[in-house]
Amino acid sequence: MLNKKSVDDLNVSGKRVLVRCDFNVPLIDGAITDVNRLTAALPTINKLISEGAKVILCSHLGKPKGEPKPALSLAPVAKKLTELLKKEVVFAPDDNVVGEHAKKAVAEMKNSDVVLLENTRYRVEETKNGEAFSQELASLCDVFVNDAFGTAHRAHCSNVGVTQYVEESAVGYLMQKEIDFLGNAVNKPVRPFVAILGGAKVSDKINVINNLLDKVDTLIIGGGMAYTFLKAQGYEIGKSLLEEDKLDYALEMVEKAKEKGVNFLLPVDHIVAKEFKNDTPFKAVDVDGMDADWSGFDIGEKTRVIYADAIKDAKTVVWNGPMGVFEFSNFANGTIAVAKALAEADATTIIGGGDSAAAVNQLGFGDKMTHISTGGGASLEFLEGKELPGVVAANDKK
Repeated sequence: MLNKKSVDDLNVSGKRVLVRCDFNVPLIDGAITDVNRLTAALPTINKLISEGAKVILCSHLGKPKGEPKPALSLAPVAKKLTELLKKEVVFAPDDNVVGEHAKKAVAEMKNSDVVLLENTRYRVEETKNGEAFSQELASLCDVFVNDAFGTAHRAHCSNVGVTQYVEESAVGYLMQKEIDFLGNAVNKPVRPFVAILGGAKVSDKINVINNLLDKVDTLIIGGGMAYTFLKAQGYEIGKSLLEEDKLDYALEMVEKAKEKGVNFLLPVDHIVAKEFKNDTPFKAVDVDGMDADWSGFDIGEKTRVIYADAIKDAKTVVWNGPMGVFEFSNFANGTIAVAKALAEADATTIIGGGDSAAAVNQLGFGDKMTHISTGGGASLEFLEGKELPGVVAANDKK
């Protein structure tokens, strides 16, 4: 159980507060095409403004790899935040992030003012958690707040290093929500607890499967990774995705599920096709009816019913990874069926970022989920039971 100091525990009036946000937004020709990450940060920013803090925001954007790239400047973010907050966000355009513009802007701040620093990854030290840049960031502020869950699994200057040089650090509302749902749902679930794992590769989810088998009542496997499990059990999988080097591991996990009394569900039928495109001919086959030159692209109708039934009785559900090639409409029905079952379940439903979050939002079920994680990689590491550096670095509540 993680009990971190949050923005609600801080006294920030008149203090300079540096907030690490996740403003890694999609840009096309300098225009932001999706403002979700900006709106997600507003509750924490507004809370600090209302309490009279001097609010200094920082974030990375894309991968400039330690050099200033105008196309990855946060200038458009400052402009959009000014609209969203209905108050001016002063942008500090320093190529070295903490330069004359930043220092001047911060020195001139009045209570409740907002300043946004340039892309933290313009500095090569950022991703190496370098001491000098961490100290420079800390020199601008009295208090640090981390509200960027998407990078919490990385130890960088702007989320971990900086905490060494400030008197007080805490987590923002967005981080708090992730800790409450992901961390505590996995460690203290209301039962029955069902986990659904999909996506292409077993190797991406090895530690997640292993960790969840100690905690769940039912584990549902779909997506490309299901075929490694099926092949390990002797089924013909045609040209479906296969990780040869994970066959033994797959059998081990099936064994572990038996030992732990976990209901381990694999597809009993598939939608198969010959080519990786939407308008290829496709058909439904049972698990033992796969032809050698076909590939599985989605779970079949019978499997959808079995999976939906398992979800229906759950009280806590965690889902990470689609059930098929959901970006092709002909092979999205398995993912749609699971999303629909979650939307109708009387349960705490948690979507672990990445493709499953995209799928749920695209299919229009986003508002029916209890929590959609903002970090794909970070949420996976949380589900693996790992400690995330960005979470660990915040002060604990006294």
